[in-house]
Amino acid sequence: MNRIAKFLAAALALAPLASFAQDTSTIRWGIDPTYPPFEAKQPDGSLTGFDIDLRNAICAQLHAKCVWVEQGFDGMIPALTAKKFDVIMSAMTATDERMKQIDFSNKLYASPGALVAPVGSKLQPTVASLVGKRIGIDQGTTQETYAKAEWAPKGVTIVSYQTQDQVYDDLVNGRLDATFQDKTQAGYSFLKTPRGKGFAFAGGDVTDPRITGYGVAMGLRKGDADLKGRLNQAIAAIRANGTYQKIAAKYFDFDIYGAKQ
Repeated sequence: MNRIAKFLAAALALAPLASFAQDTSTIRWGIDPTYPPFEAKQPDGSLTGFDIDLRNAICAQLHAKCVWVEQGFDGMIPALTAKKFDVIMSAMTATDERMKQIDFSNKLYASPGALVAPVGSKLQPTVASLVGKRIGIDQGTTQETYAKAEWAPKGVTIVSYQTQDQVYDDLVNGRLDATFQDKTQAGYSFLKTPRGKGFAFAGGDVTDPRITGYGVAMGLRKGDADLKGRLNQAIAAIRANGTYQKIAAKYFDFDIYGAKQ
């Protein structure tokens, strides 16, 4: 075999390996950037938030090239299984129901559900208190699943929205009696802002397993064991070296990992 033939044979033999290496070096992450302080879009189009910084730290730990793919939250799981992206990184709680469809990494953090209502409303996150009321919820969330199972059949009107921001708009404009969402999200992105003036948490935390599940984690396609293992190793590494804690301190004044507020 002459040198040209040998070169071509070697190139053909290496081509599949090069392609495989390139494909595995880029990880595509699905995100719905409408849920601050976890993920949000800046006026210039850049992404910011706790999940954004965590992903960047995880990618640095993995020495991987990472890209964002925007997707509405209620379509996250179908888009993942359709291979639109490789990982869900969008404040998604790992629950038994979701684990029938996809796998999850180890826990990233946790947060209970909470009701937000006008100050002085005396509402509680119970059927007896909410019968006849209109409660706004971001669609596709664990809070929606819980409310439709526990409250809606007993006379509570559940109004689902495409984004959490739309929920707050209707609460402020008086079209809702209360909203039900992640407590951390509500506290930092609504109640601590001028728009949230006149509103407060109503009643205690809702910690039903259908809401809190196994904590917020990264979603992956079933059987993607290699990527799951790499992500879990990266989570452990950034928690061990203090990177996780430094990132969390930028956003929260409590233990977001253990949800101690």
